Amino acid sequence: MLLSDRDIKQAIADGRITIAPAPDYVEQLSACEIDLHLGDTFRIFNHSQHAYIDLKDKVKSEEFTKEIVVPKGEAFIMQPGDFALAITQETLTIADDLVGRIEGRSSLGRIGIIVHGTASVFHPGWHGKVTMELGNLGTMPVALYPGMRICAFTFEELSSKAEQPYRGKYAGATGPDASKLTKET
Repeated sequence: MLLSDRDIKQAIADGRITIAPAPDYVEQLSACEIDLHLGDTFRIFNHSQHAYIDLKDKVKSEEFTKEIVVPKGEAFIMQPGDFALAITQETLTIADDLVGRIEGRSSLGRIGIIVHGTASVFHPGWHGKVTMELGNLGTMPVALYPGMRICAFTFEELSSKAEQPYRGKYAGATGPDASKLTKET
């Protein structure tokens, strides 16, 4: 069951969802989702160092990406075709009986900006800053500013608490962690 605005507020009041800093319901809450803001930290690719990414090669993705912090008041410019990881300003915690889903904002989608490529589900027990998979599918560069509303979260209630809440490799994220796929291959 998808949580309504009322349900989201109640889940926050009950501590089943925590968002820090606390959300401004007037600005961020709509009928069944809550918006989160763009943080100032991004992870971009160093194209010149590697010709391609070989998933069988145990090269850590930190070797072909770099983290950047956008100074206050400045923009992160996404060129057409660009891909970057970014974080939210907020830290999110989800109870063991809920699942979260990240959604793009329609206003950004209409100018070509997507906020997730594949990883839309945030498992029960998840905690950390949300890492987004930003892409510019449009034909013009777009300036993204830390502090702007960047994504929306919906929450669904599970039929019972998860037996094994999320404790995976991205748990407790504080920045846009590079891919940890080499731990799987």
